[in-house]
Amino acid sequence: MTSNDNNEGRVLMPWERTFERILTPFEEFIHNQTTGGILLLSAAVIALIVANSPLGDAYQHILHAKLGFHIGAWSLSLSLHHWINDGLMTLFFFLVGLEIKRELLVGELSDLRQAAMPAIAALGGMLVPAGLYVLLTPAGPAASGWGIPMATDIAFAVSALVILGRRIPSGLMAFLVALAIVDDLGAVAVIAVFYTNEVNLIMLGVSVGLFALMVVFNLGGIRHPLPYFIVGTLLWLAMLQSGIHATIAGVLMALAIPSSPEYDPPRFSRTIADLMKRFDSSHREDRNILANQTQFSVLAAIETNARHAATPLQRLEHGLHHPVGLIIMPIFALANAGIPLGLDQLAAALHSPITLGVAAGLVLGKLIGVVGFTWLAVRLGVGRLPVGTNFRHIVGVGLLAGIGFTMSIFISELAFVGNEQALVYAKSGILVASLVAGIGGYLWLRLLVPAPAHAAPNPTAH
Repeated sequence: MTSNDNNEGRVLMPWERTFERILTPFEEFIHNQTTGGILLLSAAVIALIVANSPLGDAYQHILHAKLGFHIGAWSLSLSLHHWINDGLMTLFFFLVGLEIKRELLVGELSDLRQAAMPAIAALGGMLVPAGLYVLLTPAGPAASGWGIPMATDIAFAVSALVILGRRIPSGLMAFLVALAIVDDLGAVAVIAVFYTNEVNLIMLGVSVGLFALMVVFNLGGIRHPLPYFIVGTLLWLAMLQSGIHATIAGVLMALAIPSSPEYDPPRFSRTIADLMKRFDSSHREDRNILANQTQFSVLAAIETNARHAATPLQRLEHGLHHPVGLIIMPIFALANAGIPLGLDQLAAALHSPITLGVAAGLVLGKLIGVVGFTWLAVRLGVGRLPVGTNFRHIVGVGLLAGIGFTMSIFISELAFVGNEQALVYAKSGILVASLVAGIGGYLWLRLLVPAPAHAAPNPTAH
């Protein structure tokens, strides 16, 4: 049974109003820009609690349990931890690749002069932390962690600015997003080039061929995502055997995804106008749309045309944003943030040059690198500060850029494979530094930077 709401033109089920009062706050929470950061932080806290509870052994046992499948003589078996880090995180890197491609085509990085400032700031935010880590860490196995403090966690950093709302000029949000995108691009390059095992040239050649096939799909006008995901899965398997980290397959697949629609806006507009005329002319007051096949056919045509008018890149980025942010990232945190925090472990971590190098690199290195390179770019005239901002704002961004979390933890897993103690030290440094940088950046922008006189609402499109 249904009831018709004349004010809204909606057909409501009997209990729908009651459910809406319950579900609407939850839906608003899910769509809020800070939700990803909240869930990520919650998952990390849960992982820490579980790892340091009587369930700690079971937690480690589950992560190291082997899962796989066999097809004839061929088999693939990985631990749950590897399935998450090498498998699920490929979708995260796929989304990162889509964001990078969009920013390069139409975003803050599409105009060379406009992109110069955040790109230079990101470069400083990568080079200085890596250099500081090298200075503080002795040569040997520990030195391989130099890439850990180079990364910025965009979910946490952007969430902090969103929480500050109208106090933050809109240009500062765009600056931070562009900086984080360049930072992600740098992290992907570092992973691909420096954190690579012995390369299997045959499988690397297969990977190149599969990527070329997806480029052919793009140039041939194939816009449906299924062929790309089928070949992308084969690319992931080839990369897994090539020695280059398998998650890079996600970035390569993103670069091959078409960024142009099949229909241009004028054609779409004309087609929809014609379809709406058919829809209106076939309307019958006494008939439910369930019995109106003509209207249903028109709605299906509208849906198809809307899909053709949007680019595959847009559709995939939009569709993956919530699954990656609300499911994959918290799962990654659950699997990787659980480290022992007993007094003995904490004392050892505090005296470890790895912990010191990571923490100093993220907090001090990011701040010095972002602010210093930005100042240098302004001084040399190769860039300008975003409208409505000053160097106090840039200091706040430099602090927030020290929230390394996701990408830093990911790189630490690559830098210290098989070295559990070094991994604990690195993750301890990441957690402490991210906490200090996040709170410090928020308080700096909240207490020490005056709000704009007539601030516009902060955009939260990212």
